[in-house]
Amino acid sequence: MKRQRTDKPGVFYRIGKRIGGTGTEKIYYVVFKKDGKMYEEKVGRQYADQMTPARAAVLRSDFIEGRRITANKKKLQEKSRYTIDRLWEEYTKQRAQNANYNKDKNRYEKYVQPHFGKKEVHDIDPLSVDRVRLKYLKTHSPQTTKHILALLKRLINFGVKKSLCPPLPFAIEMPRVDNVKDDALSEGQLGALLKAIEEDDHPHAGDMILIALFTGIRRGSIFNLKWADIDFERGFITLRDPKSGKDDVIPLNTQARTVLENHIRTKSDYVFPGRDGKKRTNAQKSINKIKEAAGLPNETRPLHSMRHTFASLAVSSGEIDLYTLQRLTTHKTFAMLQRYAHLADKRIKQGGDAAGDAIERALKVKNDNIHTAETNK
Repeated sequence: MKRQRTDKPGVFYRIGKRIGGTGTEKIYYVVFKKDGKMYEEKVGRQYADQMTPARAAVLRSDFIEGRRITANKKKLQEKSRYTIDRLWEEYTKQRAQNANYNKDKNRYEKYVQPHFGKKEVHDIDPLSVDRVRLKYLKTHSPQTTKHILALLKRLINFGVKKSLCPPLPFAIEMPRVDNVKDDALSEGQLGALLKAIEEDDHPHAGDMILIALFTGIRRGSIFNLKWADIDFERGFITLRDPKSGKDDVIPLNTQARTVLENHIRTKSDYVFPGRDGKKRTNAQKSINKIKEAAGLPNETRPLHSMRHTFASLAVSSGEIDLYTLQRLTTHKTFAMLQRYAHLADKRIKQGGDAAGDAIERALKVKNDNIHTAETNK
């Protein structure tokens, strides 16, 4: 389209198809020089925007004086703006697509995005975060609310690390969570569960529970487990892409070996395959049937409880310390093992008492020998 001059300096128009009507209309542009650079900006249409040469001249003046920014500059500004939505996009590109990612994705879309998605970090203030925290504490557990705020904090920290945004000028207050809950089964419950497993006819459910009990591995690792990951010769199990996102290796003990050697094997690569031999994604129905037969409480999560039962019995034996347990259960931090510390404390106390008794016996023998020697003089 050819430029057409107007009576206003630096203002011209081109003829284009009319929007919202028939025929044509003028499309106005302005040309100006700023900081040694020439700019051409579209400012509006004759009918659609009710643009005139006089109005275009005012807009041209605004561009020159800096009261209005050019379209290119606006695009650059938008490109450099990192809202929480954009931080999430960048963050997900570098995240492993595992179970934890899916949980974070759900938390982000359901809880974080509605409140903070369109905001930049400098737009987030303590009051808005407090409102979100208090809102979800009314309808969700402290742990769930903590996960929501922790995700927001993680995204901002990611942005700071990648020089995409400034840090928050305040600390996000997290809900207090009492996570020390004993999910381990009692001796009686464990006996009832083992009996229910023996009487159950499902080809996989009982063995999944037993593997969780004898190894302490997580539900996701059980579903991921392939026959190629089990080294019967050397006595190890490789856990592929566990919760931490990094493969781990744990020992194959005698009890777990027996379960696996007697387990019904199919053509699938998976030890506990799902439909059509593919990776299993759920076992709730078949496992809950065993739970009910054993008379376990409704809140019991069998595979999860087996992991805690494994850890509790291991520490209570007095033969495994918390550091060894951390390796066996593949916890990446020591903090989550503190729930078992009281069991280790009991063994330590018993050891202290035994040491004291031994010292007392030694002192008694020594005193008896001294007394005998003095009597013989």
